[in-house]
Amino acid sequence: MQLESFIAGRWQAGAGGAATLRDATTGEVIASASSEGLDFAVMLEHARRVGGANLRRLTFHERAALLKALAKRLTECKDELYRLSYATGATKSDSWIDIDGGIGTLFVYASKGMKELPDAHVYVDGAVERLSKSGTFLGQHIHVPLEGAAVHINAFNFPVWGMLEKLAPALLAGVPAIVKPATATAYLTALAFRRIIESGLLPEGSVQLVCGSVGDLFDHLTCQDIVAFTGSASTARKLRMHPAVVDNAVRFTAETDSLNSCILGPDAVAGTPEFDLFIREVVREMTVKAGQKCTAIRRAIVPAAQAGAVIEALRTALGKVVIGNPRQDEVAMGPLASLAQRREVLEQIGKLEREAELVCGRGAGLALRDADPDRGAFVAPTVLYCRDAARARAVHEIEAFGPVSTVVPYETLDDAIALARRGMGSLVGSVFTADDALGARLVLGLAPFHGRVLVINRHCAKESTGHGSPLPHLVHGGPGRAGGGEEMGGIRGVLHYMQRTAVQGTPDVLTAVTGRWVKGSRERDPGVHPFRKVFGELEVGDTFNSAQRQVSVEDIERFAALSGDHFYAHMDEAAARRNPLFGGRVAHGYFLISAAAGLFVDPPLGPVLANYGIDGLRFTKPVKPGDRIKVRLTCKEKSLRIGQGYGEVRWDTEITNQDGETVAAYDVLTMVSEKAVPEG
Repeated sequence: MQLESFIAGRWQAGAGGAATLRDATTGEVIASASSEGLDFAVMLEHARRVGGANLRRLTFHERAALLKALAKRLTECKDELYRLSYATGATKSDSWIDIDGGIGTLFVYASKGMKELPDAHVYVDGAVERLSKSGTFLGQHIHVPLEGAAVHINAFNFPVWGMLEKLAPALLAGVPAIVKPATATAYLTALAFRRIIESGLLPEGSVQLVCGSVGDLFDHLTCQDIVAFTGSASTARKLRMHPAVVDNAVRFTAETDSLNSCILGPDAVAGTPEFDLFIREVVREMTVKAGQKCTAIRRAIVPAAQAGAVIEALRTALGKVVIGNPRQDEVAMGPLASLAQRREVLEQIGKLEREAELVCGRGAGLALRDADPDRGAFVAPTVLYCRDAARARAVHEIEAFGPVSTVVPYETLDDAIALARRGMGSLVGSVFTADDALGARLVLGLAPFHGRVLVINRHCAKESTGHGSPLPHLVHGGPGRAGGGEEMGGIRGVLHYMQRTAVQGTPDVLTAVTGRWVKGSRERDPGVHPFRKVFGELEVGDTFNSAQRQVSVEDIERFAALSGDHFYAHMDEAAARRNPLFGGRVAHGYFLISAAAGLFVDPPLGPVLANYGIDGLRFTKPVKPGDRIKVRLTCKEKSLRIGQGYGEVRWDTEITNQDGETVAAYDVLTMVSEKAVPEG
């Protein structure tokens, strides 16, 4: 079949010049792909005008709900995705990383969107900046969605995860996406994408698909568009230099070549758990996806005294790996994605052999399970040993994108760090050691040149996700030759698709822009205690001002007896007088919080279901016996929990003394029902 692209709401096949896509194991033709004749200007315009407008009408929480629904729908499609994934050369466990990993990323972003973003259209970044003495002129950073399209250019090795890990933060940000999968495995991306469209869950124009080349798409990019690229450094360089990208300062994030390293600590000698874990990790990273991972271990940096033991252990472990048709359950490693990819990997191995000795790999023949070595793109797991790594160049510059790793010996920790840095920027580095201080030293030495650093020992290995697993919670990217970009990283990934803007104005202006009450802004008298209002009736700015309460010595002593807190500043007048901060006996800070609750809480059963926390608590001035305190409680921010029957309300809370001085400030967090509580 010929793969179709999805443009402006309809499926469309390219006009000609189609590339032939084959099964990586059998060589059978799976599909063809071409984008010839497609109108990329129309595609971008549809994304901006229709998709962006539709997404921006939704709040962060509504977009998060779409991601969750989409993840559930794709979960129902996993069986057919797994069946087709075998054609890419992926085993069942390889496909789990790609398919379940991609769906899991949608679930994570759906959860983070609900928990960490407001039920609003604007993301508030940081605290209010006070720009004037009296507080009438303030500043606030906000993030709003870019009003262009996100162009996602993905690699061949993860056809599903590569699409979904970019889509999740973009859609959550409110930016429509154009997905361009690598042609070699585009048939799997296209199947998952078609199921997304058939679900009808996403607003029109949210996503479009290109099967084939990008044609003249880049000619039409503007300053509101963003490009997220995964692939070779040479292609990234070419795209970064496109006139439209340069002239319009188009945001461009890239993940490219990466010579990742794994360091065996000097304490992790043969026979220790860390040594065994190191061997297992190197073998896993060489064989999962046949080593076709941007995060795979390309250099195993080991103490020189342990090099022989490491090589022998790798030989033994790799000799047990069953290679062949990934459809067979016992097969642990399948072929590369294509014969062209095999040719490239073998060529790169040849270059590495000029500086390193082949110690495991190509031999008399490659034993395969249910596969033909002439028709399938198979490469044996290959280990090289570079004796003089300090003088070598190819080992630190050439990435053989397959089941290939080079053992590199070191003498001192500084040598190990220097060798890892020779990669000139990597996605990930890992350290295997039981010595925490040694591990910390290596982490700080690796960090400037790595996007992620993993430290493994016997205590965390069982739960570790491993060297080569990018997680949606953490940034995925790296400096230098790794591309200099970042993806995912939780909400950080969402902000890549948004514009950060500094807003200056009065407190009322900032409240109107952000939907979050700012101190100094107008307070509203709700007419009733705000705790009597259901969620929908509450308005930002609704304020309750309490009566006063005088703090006595008896209050302090009763609180001390009840809490068990007999700190001298509360109980010993003479000792407290010697404290330069207090100059005498003071009330417990936590007593003030409790007393404040007694002043502002409306006791009877009502819409307020629970108090679930306090944020940003600060005690700013001591309260002494005889002082009088009162509380101002203002509805600061509202966030509806869709489908839960309640919303979260943040209350700006300030305790002041008889002189109007602030003694404590904090946010009270409550759950408020959408419906009135029935009486009786």
